[in-house]
Amino acid sequence: MIDLLAGVFILIGAAFSLIAGIGLFRLPDIFVRMHAATKAGTLGAGLVLLAIAIASQDAGVITRAIAGLGFLLLTAPVAAHLLGRAAYLAQAELWSETSIDELAGKYDADGRRLAGTPAADLQSGKRDVSNPG
Repeated sequence: MIDLLAGVFILIGAAFSLIAGIGLFRLPDIFVRMHAATKAGTLGAGLVLLAIAIASQDAGVITRAIAGLGFLLLTAPVAAHLLGRAAYLAQAELWSETSIDELAGKYDADGRRLAGTPAADLQSGKRDVSNPG
């Protein structure tokens, strides 16, 4: 029964990884591609690691699979955020169907900081350091 469950997780994980790969080629811009790769790729790899943990009888393999899953779940969103920010700051072209650019005019191009944040306000001199409120 455990082998069957692990096999199902591997098949579903492989399907999600395939969907992520197809999304990288078929979707229109870097932001949508990145979304597909992050969501589907993380779920696919996570399910495969979970299947390894379920099917294994060795505590070392189970520990490594769970640690790998945790690492994947912690690093994939951060990496996607940083890639998205870098693409936005590099002025990557948005898909023509994108109707709202919520960050338009909010990034300081020189300091690469989001306008309105305390660090950006301090750098620009808009915030008084002596009065934190």
